[in-house]
Amino acid sequence: MYLCTMSKMDQIQAPVAADMVKFQGHFKRAMQTEVPLLDRVTRYIIRRKGKQMRPLFVFLTARVVLGKDSTVLPERSHVAASLIELLHTATLVHDDVVDESPLRRGFFSIQALWKKKVAVLVGDYLLSRGLLMAVDAEAYDLLKITSEAVRQMSEGELLQIEKARRLDITEEVYFDIIQRKTASLIAACCACGAASVSGNPETTANMKRFGELVGLAFQIKDDLLDLGDGERIGKPTGGDIRERKMTLPLIHTLNEATATERRRLIRLVKHHNHKDQAVQEVMDAIIEGPGMAYARKKMTELRDEAMTLLDAEPDSDAKEALIGLVDFTIERKR
Repeated sequence: MYLCTMSKMDQIQAPVAADMVKFQGHFKRAMQTEVPLLDRVTRYIIRRKGKQMRPLFVFLTARVVLGKDSTVLPERSHVAASLIELLHTATLVHDDVVDESPLRRGFFSIQALWKKKVAVLVGDYLLSRGLLMAVDAEAYDLLKITSEAVRQMSEGELLQIEKARRLDITEEVYFDIIQRKTASLIAACCACGAASVSGNPETTANMKRFGELVGLAFQIKDDLLDLGDGERIGKPTGGDIRERKMTLPLIHTLNEATATERRRLIRLVKHHNHKDQAVQEVMDAIIEGPGMAYARKKMTELRDEAMTLLDAEPDSDAKEALIGLVDFTIERKR
């Protein structure tokens, strides 16, 4: 039983606390460079890292597969965590350029401080550092897993752009997009964690599917948060509607609407998404309709399916913490 004085995230990190401390040094060394400008930018990135959920997924999965909480994780696990985090950070830096976003986690983005050219080159540098780290460690299996995830993420972004122009996203296409865009990276975290400590392909595939299901649930939670999670937790932003993103709550609302109402809502999203009143009308239709409850149900089903994949693994503090991390991702308030 965890102490009540510990925060939820402290409880989750407890079985891999030493691994996370070691990771900080590993990741910092991976970012080092002798180019002064690049060094300033990478130090800025390191100081403003978030909860580092992806390395946490890597380490917890590795310990779940090992089944021994006290065992020291091999260097491959740290290579996996740093590789994932470098690739993830590179995609965030590039995303901010594409979106022309001035902020990242409440701080100025790289492109806002150092302009787009520097941001693109920094993202390229981080990507190359991750690839070289894997090659130097001869961790070609980990490199293959992460490279596949980067490919899928790029495909997902382009598929979403293509579909957003026509607003013809079905639920099947929606899940295809978020599997590529979001779930593929969390799947890579869990697959790399398993592969770093086990040579069993079935175990790696099982944990990859686990991460994929968690990633799908994670994205649906993002959809719900943008709408206030149906309980007005904080002020709904409607950002997805403004960006003409077809989220699961909206897709289901359109599917259940009358032909007239469907045409009206699509017209509002397609042609009036820059107007506050139009965005509010669409949000009201989703919140007051069946979309929110349906999305929550799907999210819970994905979570439950993911949990069944852990049944084969032995009980341990790490397994309990991994379950806690999954629940944290779908219960979060932001």
